[in-house]
Amino acid sequence: MKYTQYEFFTKDELERDWLVSILSDNYFEGFEETNESLKAFVPSDSINEVQVRELLHDNDFREMEFECSEMEEKNWNEEWEKNFDPVIIAKRVGIRAPFHKEMGTEYELVIEPKMSFGTGHHSTTALVIEQMLNEVFDGKSVLDFGSGTGVLAILAEKLKAAKIVAIDNEQWAYENCIENAERNGSVNIECIHGDDSHTFNEQFDVVLANINRHVILKNIATWSGYVEQGGLMITSGILQADERDVVLAAREAGLKKKETMHHEGWIAISFTKD
Repeated sequence: MKYTQYEFFTKDELERDWLVSILSDNYFEGFEETNESLKAFVPSDSINEVQVRELLHDNDFREMEFECSEMEEKNWNEEWEKNFDPVIIAKRVGIRAPFHKEMGTEYELVIEPKMSFGTGHHSTTALVIEQMLNEVFDGKSVLDFGSGTGVLAILAEKLKAAKIVAIDNEQWAYENCIENAERNGSVNIECIHGDDSHTFNEQFDVVLANINRHVILKNIATWSGYVEQGGLMITSGILQADERDVVLAAREAGLKKKETMHHEGWIAISFTKD
């Protein structure tokens, strides 16, 4: 498969993090930071330069400069294996690849990300995990919207959730979620390939949405309808500066803010439906 490298010229760490979040939801599969830029890699036939420019414009990066170039073919799994280190979150959750040694943490997740987003290294995933650790999942039903590797769905089962539905719009993320669920011995996770137009004829005790501000604002009213009365929603992929917009949209959707957690300019917000 041929890949294209896009190099986005910014030294701002928050801009880089936000770009990774956006691009991960739009076909991009790998990232590399330099002193001057963020390099992002995408299958050449999945998105073109005009579409990338439109994507930047739609997410308030109208002035962002970038260059693109075709790349020689690489074994990308081999590339990330060289650089993927285990991570421990809140001293309780260990996330490692299959080729790493066991970590001995209270909860250990074995994740082979391939092209999917969600290894716990990014602040947004880590924040959601920390909020999940503060909640009771025993016997509950969970909907994980934008599941990526399935890391949150797998943790939900390890926290004794009785039923978990994990949905993602990317075929490779859907397949990766299935593989990782099997790899962790999960038996209560249903993986679905679907986008934000997918509807559910049921409600859940907990809804997880670790995506980005744009998708959250677009769908939070719909997602609120999937939350049981007395249930919980945890959202992330949000910059600290956007907290007010998300909280106001959630309030209009019948959700009440419970807690906000911060890390390196990113936030995760939990809401209750009373």
